[in-house]
Amino acid sequence: MRARLVRSSPLGSHRAASALVAAAAVCAAAGCGSSGSSSNGEFAPNGSFDTAAAPGPAAAAPSAIPTAELYKTVLERYRAYQDAYKTAYDTNDPSGLTDVAMDPLLTTVTDDVEATKAKGVIWRFANTFNPRVYARSKDSTKVYVIDCVRTLAAYRYSAKTGKQLDKLSGGAFVYRATVQYDSGTWKVAANVRDRQC
Repeated sequence: MRARLVRSSPLGSHRAASALVAAAAVCAAAGCGSSGSSSNGEFAPNGSFDTAAAPGPAAAAPSAIPTAELYKTVLERYRAYQDAYKTAYDTNDPSGLTDVAMDPLLTTVTDDVEATKAKGVIWRFANTFNPRVYARSKDSTKVYVIDCVRTLAAYRYSAKTGKQLDKLSGGAFVYRATVQYDSGTWKVAANVRDRQC
């Protein structure tokens, strides 16, 4: 399957420039490219002890990842978002969304979960998914996923008593999601409901 390329926003090139400047600053601070050591390899305990955590392994830039691997990773992260979304409504606790979602979607869903909690209800539902990648940006930092999400059943419960208050019949709708590369990980940034499928 071929995905069409979509031009990235100018913000993406600004981020790349910022990352390049930050990398140059880190390299300069670490003494990368210096012609020699001031201690000439001798033990010299006059320095300060660095208590900062060691940096994690650097993730490969999305454009350097083979297409099949990139799409597999993006679809796994999309499914992880769907799991966290379901858990957030099951428990009225949106804290698990921060690992798999980013703004503007993160704020929208968090606000809705908090509003649901304030009403004293809990939503439980069962969905099936069939996600596919349909496009990506030229720099591969945004991948676009289309999915026919079928809700098999949805139930509303009282958070206080646990009593079932309502049952809604299911339906199926096309959703279009933007999965974006953010600080070394993929997160869902938008998920828009479209027509029925």
